[in-house]
Amino acid sequence: MYKNKKIVVVTPAYNEANHIADVIDGLPEYIDNIVIVDDCSTDNTEEIVKKHKSKKVIYLKNGKNMGAGYSVTAAINKAKEVKADITITMAGDNQMDPKYVPSLLDALIDEGYDCAKGNRFYSKEGLKGMPRHRVWGSIILTFMTRMASGYWTIFDTQNGYYALGSKALYQIDFNSLTKGFPYENDLWINLNILGLKFKDVPIPAKYGDEVSYMKMWKIIPQFTLFLVGGFFRRIYKKYVLRGIHPIFLFFLFGSILFLWGIIFGAYAWHRSAITGDPATTGTVMISAIPFLMGFEMLLWALVLDIQEDPK
Repeated sequence: MYKNKKIVVVTPAYNEANHIADVIDGLPEYIDNIVIVDDCSTDNTEEIVKKHKSKKVIYLKNGKNMGAGYSVTAAINKAKEVKADITITMAGDNQMDPKYVPSLLDALIDEGYDCAKGNRFYSKEGLKGMPRHRVWGSIILTFMTRMASGYWTIFDTQNGYYALGSKALYQIDFNSLTKGFPYENDLWINLNILGLKFKDVPIPAKYGDEVSYMKMWKIIPQFTLFLVGGFFRRIYKKYVLRGIHPIFLFFLFGSILFLWGIIFGAYAWHRSAITGDPATTGTVMISAIPFLMGFEMLLWALVLDIQEDPK
């Protein structure tokens, strides 16, 4: 127990035989349980976990390799079964230093946030050892996730070191979240839809001989498609289903006018290029005015959306 709250660590693990014992041994005394979900590892992860003497360990194993998102969901569902007040997600590769657990917990218990996440970008020291391509990949994904999730101050969005309070645990339908790499991004989107408060906490990462299965050049296109869909899903659920909000109207009519300006302008330019006749002033205005009006309306929609960021 920590400040009268039951704390359960959830840990997805895949081929973590070299690290999983260190993860268990490094947990603070006040952690009540750690739920480890083995994603059908091909090494001896299962043997090491089962031989560990800690009574805090709850071990589950997927029937086949399902991905990190599926494993985290299974672990959270188990944590809810044992009546957790707060869960902390920590990977099985021992990259997440347990000495920062109190920083995450205090943000929830003392400051009233519903989710607290580690952020390695607060200082240069926090990025030591992080491969450069992952730094730039994280920056790109952070910008896209800000727009999709509506948390405009979030950073290091792929950081899997985070704590969830009881509101998040028991209001979010975790089974509906994606089971692939964009799991955390989907979680942030759903947190915002529910209007839950979110905080980034400065936490550096530890890097050793662990293996990353995430290839940035492969996943960024996949993330882009997912986050575009997530953005529209959030706008619909937050600004349409609960009653038509001005933000939705600005996005809707702004997009129509903006696209009309581009499409009609391209048509007029193409027609002028073929015929050799310059476009008339009226034709230019029919393209330019909707384009500028739509652009301004989209900017206003973004400004209003930023102001709706749960504080």
